[in-house]
Amino acid sequence: MNSILTRRQLLQRTACGFGALALQDIASAAANPLAARIPGMVPKAKRVIFLFMGGGPSQMDLFDPKPFIERKHGQKIDSPLRKEVTQIGTDQFLALKAMAPVRPRGQSGMMISDLMPHLATVADDLCLLRGMNADNPQHAGATLQFHTGTFAEVRPSMGAWVSYGLGTENANLPSFVSIQGGGVREYGSAFLPAIHQGTKLTVPLDSKTLPVENLRNVSENDAIQRQRMDFMARMNKRLVGDLHGDANMEGMIQNMELAARMQLTTPAIVDISKESKATLDLYGVGGKDTNTFGRACLLARKLSEAGVRFVQVSTGGWDHHGDIRGNLPKLCSQTDQPVAALLKDLKSRGLLEDTLVLWSGEFGRTPWSQDLSGKSPIEKHGREHQPESFCSWMAGGGVKAGLTYGDTDDMGYRAINGKVHIHDLHATMLHLLGIDHLKLTSRHLGRDFRLTDVYGEVVKEILA
Repeated sequence: MNSILTRRQLLQRTACGFGALALQDIASAAANPLAARIPGMVPKAKRVIFLFMGGGPSQMDLFDPKPFIERKHGQKIDSPLRKEVTQIGTDQFLALKAMAPVRPRGQSGMMISDLMPHLATVADDLCLLRGMNADNPQHAGATLQFHTGTFAEVRPSMGAWVSYGLGTENANLPSFVSIQGGGVREYGSAFLPAIHQGTKLTVPLDSKTLPVENLRNVSENDAIQRQRMDFMARMNKRLVGDLHGDANMEGMIQNMELAARMQLTTPAIVDISKESKATLDLYGVGGKDTNTFGRACLLARKLSEAGVRFVQVSTGGWDHHGDIRGNLPKLCSQTDQPVAALLKDLKSRGLLEDTLVLWSGEFGRTPWSQDLSGKSPIEKHGREHQPESFCSWMAGGGVKAGLTYGDTDDMGYRAINGKVHIHDLHATMLHLLGIDHLKLTSRHLGRDFRLTDVYGEVVKEILA
């Protein structure tokens, strides 16, 4: 919401949207869109860390092995696709077994691949969703749907919705940060106020690199910087007055004030050089394969601990149409240790119980092989996209630990129980944050919009 809204407009917004917010928060939301607000329900989670594995990790190779496919490896299997569906390089429909053994882990017996030995050590902290389902088989559309709830229109990302509903716990930091983010629509705010758009951070690989542009204060001292900010604020407010109110200008003023506060506080928060050697080693900082993603995950912990409401960490490369046997282990070696370290670090600091961690790609991959050349041996084949079923996992923040929810058919193609659509995942995430997904709305183009559109059911079976 913008600070120029009238009292009548505020009450209208409260009636048709913002129902997830307590009434006493409306005035503060008008004065400061990032002010921390009390959710409408008792929350299990206060913040979210979303680890996005762009490209489509292969669920069959990592979490959902199929004995039928193992037995049929290299043999032709019946196609479950409709006759009119054509998929390049999969006309032979050869069964492709898992790239490495997938074994029961921990007391829960959760199935996790040997390619993820570090994640295997925290299996009993995970809630594995094996019946995930999406609607779009293409990367761009599927990625947008996972981030925004739709694969066609320009809509706010889930981080922007969470910021809009709950604000930030630290007035000197954004409520939503995207580390190594993809396109702006993956962390954009669309028709929500611009203050809720994710602040994009790059991973600093040395002490000289700033994760945010213009983060350093170039003024001689803080007093001069304050004078400059006050002067610009007076000029901007005069312009707003001349225009009789302007939402974009109000948003610019708020963003400039936040930027000034970030220059004072953020450099220390994003500086990982003062972390202990044990912590750096835990995340794999300095490691040949794990350095970059280890730094990103450590940044996510530091930002979450400092009060950022929604931290999104993105990495790509999981799109293995060819030579999945050679390429999948590389991605696992880059991400496995940092991800497990993040969970262990949060838990040791008492943060995991109210931090919801979500790991997922935009879809999964087929149980049959793909050979783009049409001439490669099966050892060099890859897998095609599969939105019909894939695996995601959550941890902390009020989900059942050590639970495997959902299952797929013998081929690993369709969910046969525990099916969770992306809309259901979004509804459940908001529920854990204390927000009713039906009530967190924003009026745009004459209708009320929400993250889950007109769909979504809370998956109560996975709630602790």
